[in-house]
Amino acid sequence: MAILTIKDFHKAYGDKTILRQINAQVQEGDVIALLGPSGTGKSTLLRGLNMLDRPTSGAVIFDDQDITQASEPVLDKIRQDMGMVFQSFNLFPNMSVLDNVKIALVKVKGIDDVTATQTAEKFLAKVGLADKATAYPSSLSGGQQQRVAIARALAMNPKIMLFDEPTSALDPEMVGEVLKTMRELAQEGMTMLVVTHEMGFAREVASKIWFMADGDMTQYDQPAEFFDAPDTERAQNFLAKML
Repeated sequence: MAILTIKDFHKAYGDKTILRQINAQVQEGDVIALLGPSGTGKSTLLRGLNMLDRPTSGAVIFDDQDITQASEPVLDKIRQDMGMVFQSFNLFPNMSVLDNVKIALVKVKGIDDVTATQTAEKFLAKVGLADKATAYPSSLSGGQQQRVAIARALAMNPKIMLFDEPTSALDPEMVGEVLKTMRELAQEGMTMLVVTHEMGFAREVASKIWFMADGDMTQYDQPAEFFDAPDTERAQNFLAKML
């Protein structure tokens, strides 16, 4: 069943076209790696899926609802079902790790403090950070901060997780711990759409590859087919550089 459908998604800023008529579907349980050269519109598309950056034209159907024209109050509720993890961790520096994870549960979902605390502790344990609940973000490594951000998104019980290059701001030795968390989510059946330059993760964990170049989606494929026999010269060149 398609949980997310992208129809003729077009994005332009003035005369500059960023995305051209993107069409795609995400099925429940998919782990999609969105690959392509830098500056080709991958992050713009991801942000457009939850209307952080609305399309110029086209539609995004989420849970059988076209959310493209939804009001901000409606979108606030929709975004609870679309977990988003960015390159930057966006943690509140003056709050403990536990409070960073539970604040949206209390403020957005209206959950009582005891239940929110229990939920936050559960998801911190899930990402391997149960012992950091009382710590503050400044005392954590980049990899740990990103795992807190993942726990915060998961605590909202989303139907899909959107990851925008979640390891690109990390030192190389910290990348593995974040990818390990994402692998575990994939194994548990979480629907995920991941903008990434981590080719090993894309090949081993993704169920589908979407390849973008110059604002177009030029290839949809299984990982084995994409990595072993890319359709286009642009994809071939991209893989030659990345691998």
